[in-house]
Amino acid sequence: MTTPAVKVPWWVPGDTNAFFGLGFNVLVNVLTLTALCVGVVHIAEGDVYGVILPALGIQLLIGNVYYTYLARRLAKKENRLDVCAMPYGPSVPHMFIVVFVIMLPTYLATNDPIAAWQAGLAWCFIIGLIVLLGAFVGPVIRKYTPQAAMLGTLAGISIAFISMRPAAQMWEALWIALPVLVIILVGFFTDLKLPGNIPVGLAALLVGSAIGWIGGYMEPAAVGAAISDIAVGLPTLKIDLLISGLSEVAPLLATAIPLGIYNFTEGMTNVESAAVAGDKYNLRSVLLADGAGAVVGSALGSPFPPAVYIGHPGWKEAGGRAGYSMASGVVIALFCFLGLFSVLSTLLPTPAIVPILLYIGLLIGAQAFQAVPRVHAVAVVMAIIPNIAAWAAGQMNNVIAASGVAVTSEQIAAAGSVYHGTVLLGGGAILAGLVLGAIVAFIIDRNFYWAAGYALFGALLSFIGLVHAEKVGWNVGGQIALGYVFAALVLAGFGLWRARTPEPAHEPKEESPVEA
Repeated sequence: MTTPAVKVPWWVPGDTNAFFGLGFNVLVNVLTLTALCVGVVHIAEGDVYGVILPALGIQLLIGNVYYTYLARRLAKKENRLDVCAMPYGPSVPHMFIVVFVIMLPTYLATNDPIAAWQAGLAWCFIIGLIVLLGAFVGPVIRKYTPQAAMLGTLAGISIAFISMRPAAQMWEALWIALPVLVIILVGFFTDLKLPGNIPVGLAALLVGSAIGWIGGYMEPAAVGAAISDIAVGLPTLKIDLLISGLSEVAPLLATAIPLGIYNFTEGMTNVESAAVAGDKYNLRSVLLADGAGAVVGSALGSPFPPAVYIGHPGWKEAGGRAGYSMASGVVIALFCFLGLFSVLSTLLPTPAIVPILLYIGLLIGAQAFQAVPRVHAVAVVMAIIPNIAAWAAGQMNNVIAASGVAVTSEQIAAAGSVYHGTVLLGGGAILAGLVLGAIVAFIIDRNFYWAAGYALFGALLSFIGLVHAEKVGWNVGGQIALGYVFAALVLAGFGLWRARTPEPAHEPKEESPVEA
């Protein structure tokens, strides 16, 4: 008997929850990148609200509408109604990297915000090309990489870059943020329904905003000023700015190459995360949208590469299906076109919004341990460590830059901080976590030759500076590469020894404290 084909609805009640969650997530990120453009690079507000944000709106439409299509196609193909679309938006790490590593140095060197903007556009364009290439090599990497390595490095990103900053922002105004977080946790981690079945994300935002306004956290005068400055902006081609930026492309490659690889590796781990949650997407299709979004956005004036977001399992658990992703993209794009972000920044307290990011970080960090075999938990932790190091190095660098005082690594070491080693450990963190996690997972499984192969891969990556280095180049990480080579030789030796040694009969044993 043939099972009748399901009719996939465009909207279900759970989409409302997921829409508010993802929508506010993207909202925070757009507000943040807007503040960075105006406050750090000093791009004129007219260019930010009239060019960059409308271009970003097109990027969001490309990705969110396409991911909705992929979700509906998968639901029809597998004849089920619980398929959740992949979330999508401006890449959070890249927002800060393009501003502080590419645009700000250019601005300081030239005192020209337009030159800084052009450099950012060229960098975004290169990122997009690399991700498009990754769409074809990414599936091969995914096939031969242990799940613990992929989910572990994803957990590292979620803990270090998705969770830590929002958590710190919350504690700066905890009287607003903690009630919001509690509502989110109760709504998403228990089966309790809110009064009137109000969406959890909406309830959390309303409560946080009410506390902020009643408590005097917000400034009413700023709202009127923002409303008076509203201006509609439609996307237009900015090829001239992009070409000008590409004329000085060489200095951009040092960060664009590893971060382009970061993008498609992150996309790969997010697809793996979705597969664990039950939705097996074609990796190439997902990455093509990411790369296309970056290329199109750079041509329209946006220096911010988009990316498939961490968090698919969270939105699926919240009830999201296909419609929430498209709704988020359409609504945020309209806000970009209509110039409403200047108003929103004066209406919504940041501490009322950032707890949703912490929720996603908690969920993804937990998933890595829940989805892999217990014996691979050590590999997950190993994959997390480089991302924590990258976050810590970034914090130290920001403090040093803000102090305006020239400080040497030796002086920092004398104060008890392992600065240089932290920077090296965190270089190319997502790739480093992937390699180290894979080595540990293969060792645990006694696949010593595969572990040796990943060690040699780590040697190659570190030799040219894609991991454990501060720049890309030839022999920039020679001593680290040598460490990986020696590790590969040791692992190959264990492989030979195992091949010549009869396998002992496995007897029941008591669990060790680590296994318990």
